Amino acid sequence: MKSLHRGRLAIAVQLSLLTVCAPAIAQEAEAGSRATTLDRVQVTGTRIKRAEVEGQVPIQTLTRDDIERTGFNSISEVLQQLTASGSALNAKFNSSGNFGFPPDGSGVGAGSAQVDLRHLGAKRVLVLVDGIRWVNESSASGVGAATDLNTIPLAIVERIEVLEDGASSLYGSDAIAGVVNIITRRDFDGAQVTVNYGQYGKGDGTQKGVDLAWGTTTERTSLFLGASWVKQDPVYARTREQSRYPIPGTGLAFGSSATPTGRFIFIDPVTGAEQDLTPNSGARTPVYDGSAGCNRRDDYHCFGRADRFNFAQYNLLLTPSERKGVFGQFRYFFNNDTQWYVKALGNRRESTNQAAPEPLFFGPEAGTGNPLADDIFISARNPYNPFGFDLDSADNLIMIGRRPVEGGARVFEQRVDTQYFNTGLVGSFERASRSWFWDVNGMYARNKAEQTNYGSYNIYNVALALGDPAACAAVSGCVPLNIFGGPGTITPDMLRWIQPVVHDRSQNKLGLFTANLSSDMFTLPAGKVSFATGFEYRKYEGWYQPDPLTVIGHYNGVPSLPTSGSYDVNEVYLELSVPIFAHSALGEALDLSLAGRYSDYSTFGGEFTPKYGLRWQVSEDFVLRTSYAEGFRAPTIGELYGSAARADLQLSDPCSIGLGGTPPRGSAANCAALGVPGGYQQANSQISVTTGGNTALDPERARSLSAGFVWSPWFASNSEWADRFDVEVTFYRHAIRGAIQAIDAQTQLDLCVDTLDPLYCGGITRATTGGINGFNNRLTNLGSIKTDGWDVNLFWTFPESAAGRFKLAWQNTFVGRYEATGAAGQRQPQRPGVEVVDSAIPEWTSNAMLDWSRGPWTASWTLRHTSRLSEDCGDAVAFPVCRNPVDGRNTLAAISYHDLQLGYRFDWLKGLQLSAGLNNVFDKDPPICLSCSLNGYDASTYDIPGGRYWYVRADLKF
Repeated sequence: MKSLHRGRLAIAVQLSLLTVCAPAIAQEAEAGSRATTLDRVQVTGTRIKRAEVEGQVPIQTLTRDDIERTGFNSISEVLQQLTASGSALNAKFNSSGNFGFPPDGSGVGAGSAQVDLRHLGAKRVLVLVDGIRWVNESSASGVGAATDLNTIPLAIVERIEVLEDGASSLYGSDAIAGVVNIITRRDFDGAQVTVNYGQYGKGDGTQKGVDLAWGTTTERTSLFLGASWVKQDPVYARTREQSRYPIPGTGLAFGSSATPTGRFIFIDPVTGAEQDLTPNSGARTPVYDGSAGCNRRDDYHCFGRADRFNFAQYNLLLTPSERKGVFGQFRYFFNNDTQWYVKALGNRRESTNQAAPEPLFFGPEAGTGNPLADDIFISARNPYNPFGFDLDSADNLIMIGRRPVEGGARVFEQRVDTQYFNTGLVGSFERASRSWFWDVNGMYARNKAEQTNYGSYNIYNVALALGDPAACAAVSGCVPLNIFGGPGTITPDMLRWIQPVVHDRSQNKLGLFTANLSSDMFTLPAGKVSFATGFEYRKYEGWYQPDPLTVIGHYNGVPSLPTSGSYDVNEVYLELSVPIFAHSALGEALDLSLAGRYSDYSTFGGEFTPKYGLRWQVSEDFVLRTSYAEGFRAPTIGELYGSAARADLQLSDPCSIGLGGTPPRGSAANCAALGVPGGYQQANSQISVTTGGNTALDPERARSLSAGFVWSPWFASNSEWADRFDVEVTFYRHAIRGAIQAIDAQTQLDLCVDTLDPLYCGGITRATTGGINGFNNRLTNLGSIKTDGWDVNLFWTFPESAAGRFKLAWQNTFVGRYEATGAAGQRQPQRPGVEVVDSAIPEWTSNAMLDWSRGPWTASWTLRHTSRLSEDCGDAVAFPVCRNPVDGRNTLAAISYHDLQLGYRFDWLKGLQLSAGLNNVFDKDPPICLSCSLNGYDASTYDIPGGRYWYVRADLKF
């Protein structure tokens, strides 16, 4: 028998090498959760109830113990630790203000938290709760395309199943990169109180929370009630050395040219010389003397690096939030075969983002896209104008930058309310010697948000207050504005005229109905042919309503217009499981899985997506599996109907002298052809880019392949050195055609200068001075995204001894390829091992966890590793912080974080569990990121600087 076993194993290994082409690992549930059972269960990735746990696709299961071991208080923080997780929003993103409207046209979910799988984006991950879709986010900055995991309290979670494979044939749109299925707590008798408290080593960023759970079960009923409260305090950028300046190691070089004292660039009408001036510190009544150049009197000097404004000190490293949620689930069993259930949830998230005091930019090189600012006229009769002549955008004004610190920081407060209701019937019956399983479900959910913005300005009122005093006097409340006198010279009366409170609102709604049926069809020599089939109807509705001030174009911040839309979809699917052979010379079993789904959308018509899978049980301890799936993602409401909005992005103009003094990167001839004069230097590194929806968008289409094996060797089962030893390998490949996104703005700008092609230059306009004053970067169906790699995992349970029981779980993801190309073949900058656009695709991420238990004691040690990255130094190439100035690249060194947790259980009532933990034990700072927009590091890849975090938790059951 051993000889036969080894023969089968040899054949299987050879075939697996041909199939996989390289060692790879499927991220799966830990070994202890895969015990063989004869009961039929349904897992994520199939609608057919089956006995086998290892199916055709890799599933990773996070149990409640796994979740509590992390010390986190949100689902997103747990999921973002997965090795297959990519860059996604979290509490470390201070995401309002300049990030309010990203190039996907859907709006940033300020204060939200998401999950990304395979670096394909959060909007390509489908989030389910108990197998039912969850409503998309709403954070009052657009109609979101992804799920905000902060709308689901962690306290209600029993486990999380993560499918890292395409699944459109089973679940429909959005499941290109994978599926996250959150399973709620159901069977619960008694009560539980969980209290947790933690903070960072510097005494800030305090997190605290209370979870309550109560349940009861009778012969006919089951009831679970849960409540959760979580509060997160902020961490300010100024409290950490790495985040105190815009780019660490460069001082004020990359600070803003909008300063509290003001920067004034204009052509002297007397001498014809260009002036670039700022008042001397302490100047109270500056007097302009009319001389050429920067040879000023005591009142002014030539604007230089030391005059730039350090906006970083106002930023947040960790955004504050408070979440309150209640959840209830009731089940009534009519008999052993039929039950009715009802679920309801209410959740409120209140969060805050903060940015530096809002700058006022005027003139043709302001590039705000708002004619009230770009075409400003400042009258010589303004009582505070010291120059004695008009400053006119159509004549002599180039740019003015003034930051009214008198008005305080920009503060964006979000309130997001989530309502969820789900009811249905679940049952089974016996007919024709077969078991039939069925369910019908109805769900309605809504996310409604309001964002209140303090610290912004009414640019219409600003322009009126800077113009002719007579025109200002004719309007009630208007007082002339002083932008020339330095900090403290904008009075409360002036602020009352120019500073409003801005309210934006948005909503996303989802209603659906599903019906499913599963059973065996007939019996083949190798076993029963099983099927699952069903119908699903969904209706999406969403709207975004900015403040009326924004709609009429008077808002000085990020402009936008209302968005509203809806669509619905009808779907049917069929899934088959066909046994090919069983108990033969070729192995224990070979099963074929087939699935297909037809979707009929009101926006673009029909779409069919198939899936094929093979599962070969070579022996009792070795399984080969592979799957191929076609998928799609329908354009969302924001992507279809989103109105023009603006994102202020950090872009480097190739025609400009770098802020660090480096020569222009672009061709001098091409720059001249674009109207850029020699010696031009970009006045403002933030360029406003217009984004928005496109009703002509087609669905994204994808192809996904996974192939690998699961090996639990017989010689490692109940042996002297292992109770169980599992190795899992999966190769994955995703290819997306017609990906919905805008071309990377920096790439478009570089290609425009390099080629002068209207395809890239058509949306970019420049002022007569050479500066960019318009940038249109709309959504389209890009060429393709292709990525592949390997998951390699090992699970090892040691025999119990006098020292206790040890378990080791080691999970790895290796990204082999990531290529994104535009519709015309232009290569996007994202690729493995590269940091770009505030996100990274590490070539290797790894998590290793060693768990120990002995009697009432438990402990765990977790190692989180991210391989090194490389980025473009940009204008920072002239500074020592750029590690490889010769080739203009900066290396972000590999980093490993260590987390420790210790627990003890008391036999009091039904159990009291006390735990204490320390994350980032060795207080590792993230590598410095020169291309990242805020705080000098990538917030989606690394822990915050100075980020040692300790916590305690008490969990009482009674």
